[in-house]
Amino acid sequence: MKLSVYKILEKTKVEGPGLRFCIWVQGCSRHCKGCYAKNTWDKSKGKIFNTDNLFERIKSQKNIEGVTFLGGEPFEQAEALGILAQKCKSIGLSVLTFTGGNYEDLRAQNDKNINLLLDNTDLLIDGKFDEKKLDYSRAWVGSSNQRYLFLSDRYNEDDIKKYKNKVEIHFEKSGKIFINGMGDFDKIAKDLALLND
Repeated sequence: MKLSVYKILEKTKVEGPGLRFCIWVQGCSRHCKGCYAKNTWDKSKGKIFNTDNLFERIKSQKNIEGVTFLGGEPFEQAEALGILAQKCKSIGLSVLTFTGGNYEDLRAQNDKNINLLLDNTDLLIDGKFDEKKLDYSRAWVGSSNQRYLFLSDRYNEDDIKKYKNKVEIHFEKSGKIFINGMGDFDKIAKDLALLND
C-alpha cells in the first residue's frame, strides 16, 4: 500500500505522549484559514512510501511509545494509514491521529477504511484549526474547538494534562530548518531571525 508523505520524524517528543515516530501526510482539501501546514495541502507534492517499508522503519526504532499521523489530512489516506496503524498496534505501539474533521462525521460515513483507522487509533484529536479560537494552552492543539477523543483505554484526560505545548527545531543536512510541535511558529521564526520583519 502506498502513502503520500510530506515529512517523517523518526523520534519526536512534541507530537503526542512520549517519544513518537511522526508522519505528516501530504494532501489536505480542508484548507483551514491560518493553517501553518500549507505545505502539506497539495496532493501532488508528496514523496511516496510503501507502508510495509514504513512499518519496518518504525519497528527498528528503539524506545518509542507510538506513532503520530498528522498532515495534511490523515483521513484522506485512511486506507494506507489504517493498515499501518493496525500493524503498529500489533507490536504494542500507540497511535495518535489528527484530523480537521470531527469524529461523528467520520463515523457517519460508514467507510471501511476510515473505520479501520479510527478503530486502530488510541487518541484522536479532531476539529479544524480555527484562528478565531486561537488557544495554545492545551497540548498539541492550536484552537479551543479541537477535542481529545480517547478511542481506547491507552490514554485518558489525566495523561494529557501532564503535557504542555512545546516545539522542536531540527537542523537538516541540507541546511534547512524544520520546526515542529505546537506554538506561535511565526513568532518563533522571527525570534530566531529566520524570517524578515
